[in-house]
Amino acid sequence: MKNHITGHASIIIDAPKEKVWEALTRPELIKQYFFGTDTHTDWKPGSPIRFTGEWQGKKYEDKGTVLSADTNRLLRYEYWSSMSGIEDLPENYVIVTYELEEKGEGVTELSITQENIPTEQMREHSEQNWNKVLEGLKAMLEKDKTAYGTFYL
Repeated sequence: MKNHITGHASIIIDAPKEKVWEALTRPELIKQYFFGTDTHTDWKPGSPIRFTGEWQGKKYEDKGTVLSADTNRLLRYEYWSSMSGIEDLPENYVIVTYELEEKGEGVTELSITQENIPTEQMREHSEQNWNKVLEGLKAMLEKDKTAYGTFYL
């Protein structure tokens, strides 16, 4: 039976949703704000997704499946983290959903929901991490808005 603890994080980014989407789906950009992780996927529903890297001197490999990808609007995947200390079983996979909503011309709200978190303590830790990721993403995208061309093309 799935656990029903859910974590949430959101942020307003002074960037168009197309640029936020690119930052969510391009591995070379993800690496810049997501704890240096390497992302391996084609973002097609049903495709595998892997996150690999090293955190605090320990190598990790998180894995899962892309559930949906609606360009510039919604990205959803399930995954299991090798650093979670939880057994690699289907019932232990969490579901992460990114939702983008235009809040004005060139302004995007990005919301993240993580479902099936095992404990309240893990939810708090997850939300802290997501908030760090969101702050890093915002800083990267707002750093130099004239640099979009160099970041993205």
